[in-house]
Amino acid sequence: MNSSIKQWLYAGTLSLSIMACDNKLNVTPTQSIEASQALSTEQDVQITLTGAYDGLSDVNLYGGGIQYIGDLMGDNRDVLFGGTYATIDEIWRKTVTASNTVTRDFWLDGYSAINRANNILAALDKVGAAKRNNFEGQARFVRGALYFELVKAFGKSWNDGSPTANPGVPLVLTPTSSVTDTDYKARNTVAEVYAQAIDDLTKAENLLPAAQTGVLGFGAATKGAAAATLARIYLQQQNFAAARDAANRVISSGTFSLVPNFADAFNDATQGPEVIFKIIVTDQDGSNDMNTFYASALNQGRGDVRVQTKFRALYAAGDVRGTFFNTAGQNTFTSKFNDRYGDVPVVRLAEMYLVRAEANFRLGTSTGDTPLNDINRIRNRAKATPLTTIDLPAILLERRLELAFEGQQLPDIKRTAGTVGTTPFNSNNLVLPIPQREIDTNKKLVQNPGY
Repeated sequence: MNSSIKQWLYAGTLSLSIMACDNKLNVTPTQSIEASQALSTEQDVQITLTGAYDGLSDVNLYGGGIQYIGDLMGDNRDVLFGGTYATIDEIWRKTVTASNTVTRDFWLDGYSAINRANNILAALDKVGAAKRNNFEGQARFVRGALYFELVKAFGKSWNDGSPTANPGVPLVLTPTSSVTDTDYKARNTVAEVYAQAIDDLTKAENLLPAAQTGVLGFGAATKGAAAATLARIYLQQQNFAAARDAANRVISSGTFSLVPNFADAFNDATQGPEVIFKIIVTDQDGSNDMNTFYASALNQGRGDVRVQTKFRALYAAGDVRGTFFNTAGQNTFTSKFNDRYGDVPVVRLAEMYLVRAEANFRLGTSTGDTPLNDINRIRNRAKATPLTTIDLPAILLERRLELAFEGQQLPDIKRTAGTVGTTPFNSNNLVLPIPQREIDTNKKLVQNPGY
């Protein structure tokens, strides 16, 4: 085997090094862990956990890539991509090639972070009893969340054919530091990957505290983050009872609350009570590719994603979300990501109210509250006229208005069997291709149809 090839499955793991650079979360003075000494102490495991979060925050994962892929793949000219990056233009036009470097790095960086989580889970015996459950819960959160994102992007939708037969992504659940041909894995089914993600996140919810403290407390996963991710997974599966109950656990925990003003949910100084999980960005560390591509040049971004009039027209008069935009020249941009050093929100409490409302409506139940009341909580905060009656189209529209540019566009189209323009939800070009470098390296992988 050509040793110069970086194996798709184990990218960045041969040395188990967690490079610190200027990462403020690293435990000093240790800057990296050599392979021969890896994970021999609790401190080593903690540094690796920091590395897992560093991986999760990569620009190709929750630092922006996962979100803008979900937005642009599901876009029907609500925005215009006016940038010069051909790789992102392919995503927006739904003409992604197997050599696309953005989707390649989504895969590579996802598996790299998963391997870091696997190393933590394999070394829990090095962690004292006081921290062991928390460390395990955080590692399972990282792994479960990423397997969900990978299968959602590279596999067919749960409601497209048979999830027990459709290929998803390979499940790798043990750490690796060297590779032979026998280590390459075929793609597990969509159902198997979903089951693993649910198992990891269910255990994470049970193991994690309601709030984090200490060196990893700033930005680490909590019980609410695991439950909120489960709510997303169950909703994508159309398991509405489980989605409702997971969202309700987050809401009824009392840990989170809607901030008074919609704009406050996107301001680091005021968003605290509403954001369930986010990627921390400072002027010393972290990357915010949502700012890079969505904000105008006036706000330090490139201004590549330009919001069109047809989308802004969906907001009724008086709805403050309809004015939460900024203009530079002739172009309009969302104001959700104006701050270059702003944290990247991954999931907000507002989404949990929307999940609970939809699931309750579909089931004819009112667990936690009625669908009408939950939707009006969101609308009242936005200064939009409250609804007097509710139906499914109104709930789905509310999701679109509230969660725009937060990565939920394509997942919502797929789970509701909608269309992107005239393109059906189950079209081949709405599933990402397995990166060509992985196909070339791992002969057990099969390419998605259409590529």
